[in-house]
Amino acid sequence: MSQNTAHDVIDVRGIPVNNVTLAEAFAVTASFVDETDTFHMICTPNAEIVQQCVEEPDLAALIRTADLIIPDGAGVVLASRILGTPLKAKTPGCELGESLVKEAGARGWRVYFLGGKPGIAELAEEKLREKYPDFRTVGTHDGYFKKEGAENDAVIAEINEAAPDILFVCLGVPAQEKWIAANRDRLPTVRAALGLGGSLDSYAGTMKRAPKIFIRLNLEWFYRLCKQPSRIGRMMKLPKFLFGTVLYRLGGKKQQ
Repeated sequence: MSQNTAHDVIDVRGIPVNNVTLAEAFAVTASFVDETDTFHMICTPNAEIVQQCVEEPDLAALIRTADLIIPDGAGVVLASRILGTPLKAKTPGCELGESLVKEAGARGWRVYFLGGKPGIAELAEEKLREKYPDFRTVGTHDGYFKKEGAENDAVIAEINEAAPDILFVCLGVPAQEKWIAANRDRLPTVRAALGLGGSLDSYAGTMKRAPKIFIRLNLEWFYRLCKQPSRIGRMMKLPKFLFGTVLYRLGGKKQQ
């Protein structure tokens, strides 16, 4: 792993999370784009995803290869405090993505959106352009394609023709991380590929983020559960993760 060494790395249940604020994560990502000529993978695990990594060592190993891993959620920050090595702040991937969009026009960054249902990436671009008039993607493609073989080859060809510097990969975990890792050597112009889950839906307005009061109180997960009760199975990973983290600390940092 080629973790950025400008910031501390905090081990959260076996995942080396960069101890960065949103502004610092933006600065690191911008440096990848402006100051390097190599590909960088950026992962944005929340507590649910870290718990998935605990249960799936192959996913954990894959995420550990990322060049920047940011704490996307209050649960990861709380776990770091339980472990006695507190992270500075939660750093939502959705917000990091939007901060890149905000600066893309001024900095001449070429951005490509990959993922979501048909039409979502285009709608996300339209909504973001209303907020940031100088923003344009150099291309979009939905996430409904076979991730190997001829269909994947065609998507890779489309991305390379557009020649983006920054690639938003919004396929969900672990599909987006697997896709980025499998195709990083086939994307010669990309300097930063970010796994951003449902961010395109958020930008498009088809999945509303929680009101600010919920975000401030670290209850964004509860708001999403109220809006999508079907998420209850996934949400059960949160108490499992936090309880497991307490046992992990008490047990001398051996996975429970």
